[in-house]
Amino acid sequence: MISHIYKRLFVFLSAVIFLIYGYAGSDSIYYQAIRDGAKFTCNNSIVFFDNGRDKFSDLFKAVGEARSTIHMEYFNFRDDSIANTMFDSLAVKVKQGVKVRLLYDAFGNSSNNQPIKKKRLKEIRATGIEIYEFDPIVFPWINHIMPRDHRKIVVIDGKCAYSGGMNVADYYIHGKEEFGSWHDVHYRIEGDAVAEYQAIFLRAWKATTGQEICGADLYPGMSFPENAIKNLKQDDTPTARNKKIAVINREPHTSPKIIRNTFINCINNSEKQIYIINPYFTLNHKIVKAIKKAVKRGVDVKIMVSEKSDIPITPRIVDYQAHRLMKAGAKVYYYQGGFHHSKIMMIDGCWSYVGSANLDNRSLRCDYEVNALINDTCSTQQLEKIFNRDLKKTVEMTEDYWKSFSRSRRFQAHLYHLLLTPWV
Repeated sequence: MISHIYKRLFVFLSAVIFLIYGYAGSDSIYYQAIRDGAKFTCNNSIVFFDNGRDKFSDLFKAVGEARSTIHMEYFNFRDDSIANTMFDSLAVKVKQGVKVRLLYDAFGNSSNNQPIKKKRLKEIRATGIEIYEFDPIVFPWINHIMPRDHRKIVVIDGKCAYSGGMNVADYYIHGKEEFGSWHDVHYRIEGDAVAEYQAIFLRAWKATTGQEICGADLYPGMSFPENAIKNLKQDDTPTARNKKIAVINREPHTSPKIIRNTFINCINNSEKQIYIINPYFTLNHKIVKAIKKAVKRGVDVKIMVSEKSDIPITPRIVDYQAHRLMKAGAKVYYYQGGFHHSKIMMIDGCWSYVGSANLDNRSLRCDYEVNALINDTCSTQQLEKIFNRDLKKTVEMTEDYWKSFSRSRRFQAHLYHLLLTPWV
């Protein structure tokens, strides 16, 4: 009887301590994510793709195996060979009775140099593919600048979901003349986390088209092994089918802070190491503060940014942040092997945070974004291998490296940070 009372008292006091102080480290990341609205599922597999060729090869195979539905939501489909090959493949699936629904962001489309134009859109729709613009840009155009749908989601038969940093464009395979090869990370999930991506897509579809698509067949549940889509790259790690994943989805009117809070939550609860790769590393005050606090705790903070970028001005703001965090004790590396567009973070060897969100105010405060928060040692090690491999093509930010920049470049770094950081 007494021991039973002690046990209940221990549970009660533990709960009180958690509410006041929170748990430390890994447990705290988990419980704070739940408090912020994250929903974890524990029966998932995940496969990473660290280049466009592998991502599209796997995706085309999945499209070829589709039997009921193909849902795609991208920031843009660039009107080039890879996108047109995709549209041709999707048209074949329509003839086989598969429902194909595509969404792309209107601003994302108009801002790339090979947008889908009205004539091409009409041709695509003539094949039976349902394709719509998210938030079409109409007068007064200023109303449509923010927020935009920056997510990248593909769901095949409700059984697997692709997401990450890549849209649909040739340069994910061939690179660009101005900076060389394009480096990025995408992933495919199988398991119950797929249902979250399906629900995200269907909400966006309803908001855009007015159509409410529902039915149990859209949510088949755990899809492996016997019902999994065939011929795809497999998760061959020891934790396959047992990975704990939460889909962290940012929508401006319902979950505006969840992406940012999860970044800060992971950084604040790190105990040993933080590895980050992010392309538009312009940061806001709270992220900077969290990184500096981690350094002071003795956490090994390593950050990889890209020397070159596809967006003008951004590299100079990145210069400012890199120098600022270097002086605070973080190790910052400039990737010089092309453009690194990956958005990944690894914490203490057991947590990883990957997806579409950049570490800038647009992603954290304006756009629709989706990331995956993964509590799995094997997955984190796979991403760390990418980090350590690409570290060989970097130069570290030091005071001497900062001084090697021209006076003009250093002046621009301070000026653009002062003028633009609150808005980018």
